[in-house]
Amino acid sequence: MDEFSPLQTEDGSLTLIHPRFNEAYSSRHGAWMQANALYLNLTQTHLHPSPRVLEIGFGLGVNFRATLASAVERRVWLEYLSYELFPVSRDVLEAIRVPLPGEAEAVWRGLLATWPNAPTVTPYLFQGDWGRLEVRFEDVTRGDFPNHWATAIYLDPFSPQVNPEPWSLQVLHKLYQAALPGAFLATYSVAGTVRRRLTEAGFAVQRVAGVGKRQWLRAIRSAPGVLPG
Repeated sequence: MDEFSPLQTEDGSLTLIHPRFNEAYSSRHGAWMQANALYLNLTQTHLHPSPRVLEIGFGLGVNFRATLASAVERRVWLEYLSYELFPVSRDVLEAIRVPLPGEAEAVWRGLLATWPNAPTVTPYLFQGDWGRLEVRFEDVTRGDFPNHWATAIYLDPFSPQVNPEPWSLQVLHKLYQAALPGAFLATYSVAGTVRRRLTEAGFAVQRVAGVGKRQWLRAIRSAPGVLPG
C-alpha cells in the first residue's frame, strides 16, 4: 500500500499512518466512528436538508463517505468541498473500505474510477444525482474559500504539532468567513491554541464529550438566537 503503514482501529475499520507526519489519518478508537460521531453528527450535517460541507483534509475520504451515506439515505442534495495538499493514490483509497450502503457504495466506486492516480494541481470534480464533490489539491493558507457558503466545517488535518499551517489564525479567519451563520465546525483537537484562535476568528467554542478520547471540539458561527449546545 505505497509507503503507508496500515492500522486497524478499535471499531474494526482501517486507517493508515502517514509516512511524513507519522500520525494516523483517523482516530485509533475508530476511523468510521470518528467520521460519523465527530464530523457528521456533531455538526448536525446528518439532519440538514441541503448540506454544504467545507472540509480541511480529505485524506482517505472517510468523512466524505459518511456524509455521502447520510445524504443518500435521506435523499438530500450534498455539496462537499475539500482541501487536500497531500492526496493519496487511487489504490490507497480503494484499500480503505468502510460499510457503505449499496447506493452510496456505487457512488464511491464511480469516484474511484475517476480519481487521479498521479499528483495534480487540477481540482477534482465529481457529481451525480446525489450531489457534487470538489477536492482542491492546494495549500489552505493560500486557498480561496467561498464566502458565507458552508453549513458545516470539518477541520481534520494532521495535528497542530506536525502540521501547524491549517490551524493558523489566518486559515481559521477564512473558515469563519466561509461559514453561514449557525454553521458548526468540528475537530478532534482541543488544544488551547486551537480554542483561542477559533475564538479570535469569531467562533463560539465549546469542548464536548468525545468517543475514545475524553473531549472533542465544536464551534459555531453564531447567529441571533443561535447558541452552541
